[in-house]
Amino acid sequence: MIAESGSFLFCIAMTVTQFVLSGATLTARPSGALWWAEASILCVADLHLGKSERMARLGGSLLPPYETQETLARLQAEIDALQPRSVISLGDSFDDSTAAQHVDDAALRHLGALMSGRRWLWIAGNHDPDLPDIGGSHMEEVSRGPLTFRHIARPRSNAGEVSGHYHPKTRVATRAGTLSRPCFVHDDTRLILPAFGAYTGGLNCTASPLASLFSDNARCILTGKTTSTVPLITRASA
Repeated sequence: MIAESGSFLFCIAMTVTQFVLSGATLTARPSGALWWAEASILCVADLHLGKSERMARLGGSLLPPYETQETLARLQAEIDALQPRSVISLGDSFDDSTAAQHVDDAALRHLGALMSGRRWLWIAGNHDPDLPDIGGSHMEEVSRGPLTFRHIARPRSNAGEVSGHYHPKTRVATRAGTLSRPCFVHDDTRLILPAFGAYTGGLNCTASPLASLFSDNARCILTGKTTSTVPLITRASA
C-alpha cells in the first residue's frame, strides 16, 4: 500500500501482495518468487546458479562459494510452503552453460529432489541458452492461460507477459530512511520479476531500457521480509 503524509511518500509493508495481470490473480512473495495459485505455478527468475564458480574461472571478483546452496535453500522454502504442481524458471537459471556443467553432485541431488513429482520448465536465458540434461523441460517460452513466460520482455509483446532478465531494484523513501530493494515491476500488461539468485545485483527501475517498457500506472513491489508497493516514477512520468 501507499500512504502519504504531507509531501512525504512512504510504503506500508504487507506479507504478500496480490495483483491482477490479464485476468490472472498473482501473488508477489517477499522472496521474489511469483505464485499463481489458480494454476498452481511457482515462477522464479534469474537463479544464476554457479555464479561464484564462473567468476573464479574467469578471474573476476571472488564471491562466497555457497551461493548455489543458498539459492536452492530459498527455492526449497517456497516449494515447501506452496507445493506447486509446476515450477517455471525464467532463464539465466545458471550463470553460464559451463557453470551448469560444473554444478556439484550435492546441488544436482538437491535440484532433483525439488523437481521430483512436479512439472519443471527451464526457460532459455541469454546466460544459459544450452542447458545440459538435468531433468525438466527446456523451452524458449511457454504460454499458460492468459500469460506468456519468457526470459526477456519484448517492447511490443501482447498483454500477459511475465519475464525476468533485468534484475529490477528500486529506491524509496520510508520513515526509516531511504532503502533499495529488489522488486517486481508491473503494469496492466506485463510483469518483470526480480532476480531470485543470491549475489545477483540489479538495475534501477527508473533506468533505460527497463522503465521504458511500462506505462504510467506501473507499480514496483519491493521484496524483503515483507512486500511493499510504490509507484514506478520516471522522469517522463514525474
